[in-house]
Amino acid sequence: MKSLKIALIGYGRMGKIIEKMALTRGHQIVANLDNERDWHNQLDHFVKADVAIEFSLPDKAVDNIHKCFDANIPVVVGTTGWYHHLNEVISWCDEQKQAIFYASNFSIGMNLMFMLTKDLSQLAAKYGFRMRLFEKHHQHKVDKPSGTALEIARLVKEYHPLIKGYALEETPNQMLLPIEAVREGEVNGLHCLELFSSDEKLSLTHEALNRNGFAEGALMAAEFLVGKKGVFTMKELLQTDED
Repeated sequence: MKSLKIALIGYGRMGKIIEKMALTRGHQIVANLDNERDWHNQLDHFVKADVAIEFSLPDKAVDNIHKCFDANIPVVVGTTGWYHHLNEVISWCDEQKQAIFYASNFSIGMNLMFMLTKDLSQLAAKYGFRMRLFEKHHQHKVDKPSGTALEIARLVKEYHPLIKGYALEETPNQMLLPIEAVREGEVNGLHCLELFSSDEKLSLTHEALNRNGFAEGALMAAEFLVGKKGVFTMKELLQTDED
């Protein structure tokens, strides 16, 4: 893999981990953009980037994506909580012939959990189990439930014929997936999908022990995205890895 010039948009904890890991992989960080002053002072460096990696805040993500498109820079987006603008962003990407890679979670383990969620949802319906989801993140996380939890809920809805949505509380309505979302401490991320009946319980759990898996996945996405046009997700990346 050739060395890439990477712009980091959002220079918080994830940005710093990605920076460190990118350097060990032989890449160069040409800009660290965390506020408007950074954009003003580092714009000349930003436009020289081969790819941008965006981990900022939900209310900043769409504007940051637009800045990347305007500069003709492919962008990997790890921020969640902006997906109500996703169709609009996809239209921009297609119209402007740009490239974006977005994911609710970049860890390989969590994407395996997504795959297993499909099978568990079908089996829960077949054998009469109910389902619920628990997720916990650090106290600084803005969106609730997490983008990862919403992706799990989307998959449950798609593959369980009776479940039509979710509720942020316990509910007797079997057409809704209950999601309990907790924000406390410095938890990196825990998601537990549970199948249960009056007699037994089965749990599928993913816990991020640190943020390295997210950073590695984002860098793999950046390396994958360079030279491409269009909209990509972890599905395309993992299929390429299998090939």
